[in-house]
Amino acid sequence: MVPDQAFGEDMKRNPRSTMKLRALIGARPTVGTLMDMCEGSYGLLMKLAPGLASLSGIHRSRTEFGPDLHLDVLEQSRHTTLIRLTHSFAAGEAGVSDPDLRLRVYHDARQVEVEGLNQTALPLDRLYHHPALEQKWRVNQFLARWLAFCLSQGHGFSTTDAGETQARAGGEATVAA
Repeated sequence: MVPDQAFGEDMKRNPRSTMKLRALIGARPTVGTLMDMCEGSYGLLMKLAPGLASLSGIHRSRTEFGPDLHLDVLEQSRHTTLIRLTHSFAAGEAGVSDPDLRLRVYHDARQVEVEGLNQTALPLDRLYHHPALEQKWRVNQFLARWLAFCLSQGHGFSTTDAGETQARAGGEATVAA
């Protein structure tokens, strides 16, 4: 399923939360619409990792539909969490992480900010630099679509996992034995 189809699937399951985010995709970038986009991405991220504020360490979500999704909690404080979120593709010994995002999650403000992005699939800069509003808008659009795609693939992380989750047929994550 491609990211735009993922928005459609998430829209069926969660019409109110996704409708606002979907409307933003075609919006003109302003500081206000960027904040709305970051809020929408926070909602998607909380569906993916509902207990993120209490997670620590490295976690992996596996599904039958595609590559593993890795979540690495880099920093955890009272109001913010810094994470690395990436798909991992097997390629030799090291593997390839693409996209590879570093995200600052503001739990009190219910916002997600892209602090770093390295990816090759879409026509964005390969390496993310501190940008002007337009570039920030584009990488946050990418994040929102990718989070929706990961959810549509059944990925998820729970606070009870021991570092690895596997998705059941219905897309819910369970602890791997």
